[in-house]
Amino acid sequence: MRAALELWTTGIPLPGMAAGLARRAEAQGWDGMVVPDSQNLAGDPYVGLTLAAGATSRLLLGTGVTNPYTRHPAATAAAIACIQAESGGRAVLGIGRGDSSLAHLGLAPAPVQAFARYVERVQAYLSGAGVAFDEPGGDDAPPPVASMGLAGAPAVSRLEWLSPSVPKVPVDVVATGPRVIGIGARLADRLTFAVGADPSRLRWAIDTASQARAEAGLDQDSISLGAYVNVVAHPDQGAARRLISASLTSFARFSAMHGTVAGPSSEDDRRVLLDVHRSYDMAGHFRHGSPQSASLTDEFVARFGVAGSPERCLDRLRDLLGLGLQRLVVVGPALGADRAETARATECFVNEVIPGLRAP
Repeated sequence: MRAALELWTTGIPLPGMAAGLARRAEAQGWDGMVVPDSQNLAGDPYVGLTLAAGATSRLLLGTGVTNPYTRHPAATAAAIACIQAESGGRAVLGIGRGDSSLAHLGLAPAPVQAFARYVERVQAYLSGAGVAFDEPGGDDAPPPVASMGLAGAPAVSRLEWLSPSVPKVPVDVVATGPRVIGIGARLADRLTFAVGADPSRLRWAIDTASQARAEAGLDQDSISLGAYVNVVAHPDQGAARRLISASLTSFARFSAMHGTVAGPSSEDDRRVLLDVHRSYDMAGHFRHGSPQSASLTDEFVARFGVAGSPERCLDRLRDLLGLGLQRLVVVGPALGADRAETARATECFVNEVIPGLRAP
């Protein structure tokens, strides 16, 4: 039997906003809401999600996404496990290699192998297992606990307070390139692709995940697959194009993060992706009117994103769900976009697209 469709929206964990955004998302019929973990650009995601949990009764709540650098895996697991308990089992831990959160610390995304090790450790913590201590390293690292001469000390690291009555938090790896897709396919409970809305690219991502699971001897049906998709439903095609450009540019960049295009792309799309990479200014990250948005062509927007009338959006999204996805994380207009046009786009999606996607 096909799993129930999940439709997720995005929020921002700024002080005074998270609870209201979650309350509105639940009333609009969304199944879940993710908030970013980017300490220099937004508030703390776990504080925001806790407030969102208190303001809602059924909305799923997740990080979109956290990273393997700014928090120890025990701290990450403890934070999301608290939200799981407080929300009655509605939490999801979304995690990627890190982008703006690390860029604003002067760092590039975490190395792939370090990311894999972090996911393994978070999964162990969330399962209640004991995790071996870190190897001491670096001049700023504290010495090992053994140096204190205690009569007794923990032999491993474990979240001692987890309740067996609360379901384990599912871990959702968000991935673009083949190596991280493979890590997510092997280690995560959920895998959400950030490769755009081009069906050929999503087929490639799904096939890459399936191959990784087959090679690891894992059941293909025991992982939930989803996709981040940039969508703006608006009766005015020009308005839809304007509203989608900034957020689409930020997601397009993930496919050429280090100057090499990940996944299948036409020569025209490859040129656009590399232009986005070369022109990307982090100061315009997910902001309307960013200079990198000028790199997009109308043809690229039509393939990589979903923009246009509600009917067009419905057709495109149904096609993507037909590939075998159980979940869509819908990314709409970016920060700074025209408020009236953004409100119209939200109304179109909520009143026409969501009911259409749920129709038998």
